[in-house]
Amino acid sequence: MIHRQLNGRHVILASQSPRRQYLLKDLGIDFEVRETHVREVYPDGLLPAEIARYLAELKAASFDDAQLDEMAIVITADTIVSLGEEILGKPSNYEEAVVMLQKLSGRRHDVITAVCLKSSKKKLVFHVLSSVYFKELSGEEIRYYIDNFQPFDKAGGYGIQEWIGYIGINKIEGSFFNVMGLPVKELYEQLLEF
Repeated sequence: MIHRQLNGRHVILASQSPRRQYLLKDLGIDFEVRETHVREVYPDGLLPAEIARYLAELKAASFDDAQLDEMAIVITADTIVSLGEEILGKPSNYEEAVVMLQKLSGRRHDVITAVCLKSSKKKLVFHVLSSVYFKELSGEEIRYYIDNFQPFDKAGGYGIQEWIGYIGINKIEGSFFNVMGLPVKELYEQLLEF
């Protein structure tokens, strides 16, 4: 079904994330990967979902409409981890990763992924929220995870599909794949309509 809808379309995934590439590939979509070179900064005062949407749109805006062929669909995405009012980005070093995981330990946090679909004629932005509940993590578990998985490219300092997700997640409310970085069910539905 998705193949009929996208027949002849030139799908561009604007993400270097191996997880997003893996999920889109498994959705059965042929696509090209292109990098975006965007500084991920956003205005003060935005709510977490607004931040994710703003950044997904900012990435899409780096593609000039005039340079997109009429069959192109650009997919951009941004994932935000929100612990109450605090936004947990990608840890810049080991110590920051430890602090993030200590904060998440034994608590619930929200993962919001916003996706922007863009063609030369239109644009659509949507987001999906999932709530993740961590068990109490020991210092040894946190250090083992960081030492072995180096989660410095992941919002919140962890990847749910890795060891920490196996041993540390009590419950998820919402989409598992959204927490990985791409809400594939919703993306599939939006692509069928786009």
